[in-house]
Parts: sequence; C-alpha cells; structure tokens
Amino acid sequence: MLIGEVARRSGVSARMLRHYESLGLVRPSGRTGSGYREYSEDDIRRIFHVESLRTLGLSLREIARALEDPGFTPSALVGDLVRRTRERIAAETELLTRLRRIDAAEPGGWDDVLRTVSLLQALGSESAGMRQRAALSADEPPVPVEALAEAALRETDPNVAGALRWALARSGGRGAELLAEGLGSTAAAVRERAVRALAEIPGEEAAGRLRDALASPDTQVRGQAALALGSRGEADGIPVLIDMIAEGRNDTDAADALSVLAGVDATAEEIAGRLAGRLAGASVGAAARGRLTQALADIPGPTASRALVELSHDEDRAVALTAAYLLQLRGHDGGS
Repeated sequence: MLIGEVARRSGVSARMLRHYESLGLVRPSGRTGSGYREYSEDDIRRIFHVESLRTLGLSLREIARALEDPGFTPSALVGDLVRRTRERIAAETELLTRLRRIDAAEPGGWDDVLRTVSLLQALGSESAGMRQRAALSADEPPVPVEALAEAALRETDPNVAGALRWALARSGGRGAELLAEGLGSTAAAVRERAVRALAEIPGEEAAGRLRDALASPDTQVRGQAALALGSRGEADGIPVLIDMIAEGRNDTDAADALSVLAGVDATAEEIAGRLAGRLAGASVGAAARGRLTQALADIPGPTASRALVELSHDEDRAVALTAAYLLQLRGHDGGS
C-alpha cells in the first residue's frame, strides 16, 4: 500500500509518516519499481501501535523505546505517565482557579488584573508580613472571597489570621458559605480556623452556619460556635455552654456568655433551669458542681435562687459555702 493510501486509511498524514520513518519508528517494508514507499500489513499495524501510544501522552522517543526494547517494562512508564498527568492537572487546576478569581474581581483594566494577581501571590507568600499586608489591602481592588477563605483556613500565623478574618468579615455572606466547608475538614486545626473566622462575620448567613456547627462532633468547634452565638445574643448555644462549664472547657468564657444571655428574663429562667437540671445529675462530680454553682451567680430570677438554696446544703462543703455566699449577695437568707 502506497503512502497516500496509508495516510487516508490511518488518518496519519503523509508528512507525519515520513517523520516516523526518519526517526526509525515505522519504516516501509518495500519500494515500488518507481521508488515509492510501500507499506505492508505489519507496517500499518505498527503505525496504529504508534498512534495508540501517542494517545497515552508518550513522546516519540518513549514510543520507540517501548516498541524496540525487549526488556522494557510498561508498568514503569505507565506509572510515570500517571504522575506527570496528575502534575499537569494540578497545574491546570491552579491556573483555572487563579483565572476564575481574577474574573470574579471584575477588573476594569489591566492595572486591576495585575494588582489582583499581585495580591493573590502575596497571600501565598512564605512571608507572614506580606500575607498580612495583602489581607489588609484586600479591598483595593477586592480580592475574590474564595482566595481569602482558602487563605484563612490554612493560615497558622495569628496576626495574619486576624487580618484575614477582618477581610472576610467585610466580604459578606459568601465568605460564611465558603468557611463553612472548612467545618467538615479532617484536620482539627482547619475546623477551628473555620469556626473562629465565622464568629467574626456579621449577618444571618454566618449565624446560621454557627448554629449548624453546634451539632459538630468536634467539641472545640461546638464551643467556639456557642460562644460566638452567645455574643450575638442568640440562645441556641445554651446547652453547649453549660456542657463547657460542667466539663471545665473554657468554662469562664462560657459562664460570661450565659450571664450576657440572661439579660432577657425568659432566657434567664431557661438557663437557670438547665443549670439546675445538670446539677441534679447523679454523675456530676464536686468540681463540676462547683463550676455550675458559680455560673448561677450572674443568673437572675427565682429558679436560680431556688437552685442555690438547694446547693447551700450540698454534701461538698466548698459547693455549699459558695452557694450560701451567692445567696447572701442576692439578699436571700438560704432558708427553704
């Protein structure tokens, strides 16, 4: 079969067939009387082998080795191709992400594009100072919130992290949505960064994400979410705050949050009732009872007073004395 016919049937151009021949990849088995290349069935089969290997991303040199070297092991080459392909995909994904972020910044001109690129690069810098400066100037022009959220979730420097949270707090609800994804991370540090950043974002979107975080299996996430909600005057985190006091986890901050929430009469009664219920539990040790008793100090209302009266007769002397002292401060004699 002559080269033109081979090109039509195989889809490989005559020029490429001549290139293959020059590299020694596919040599026509014969020549016609007029000197034209003539390909046999084996030659055509080899052409298809070459083309098949090219679809895997092999170079022509690698293809030549694969077809000629009897000691060649395909698994090694395929493994290398897998690695190279992953690297290429990662590079292309990174480029696509950067382009999307530049597009999201809605640049008005090339100066805006270059500034956004510069800020994105600064956010990924090894210098904490550069990262912090980038976060503090993230609204001139605005850095895409996706980049800020990603940076906040990976940031380990406390000063830079604070600057990123500040920038995210100015970004609106979209930042809360992106940070919420970090709450499901397998890394505890990422989950903590996510909830801390959410705590500083105002608005209902962030509050809703914090309420969802109260059900997290991570005690640190639950605690930070409850404290953040308490600072917003939201009572959803009361059960978690009481758990924190009983368990001695950031119990002072938890008690402060309860005292703030107790400014509403109905909420004060709910808090006192929950504290009393927890104190009545058979498994609550003396140390936990002491912390829960102290938490009642700033909770007004009759329910808290009744609980303190009962605690003033507690079998643990320290708990009883604390309750009696708190009753005196309330102007209550401690009688039944």
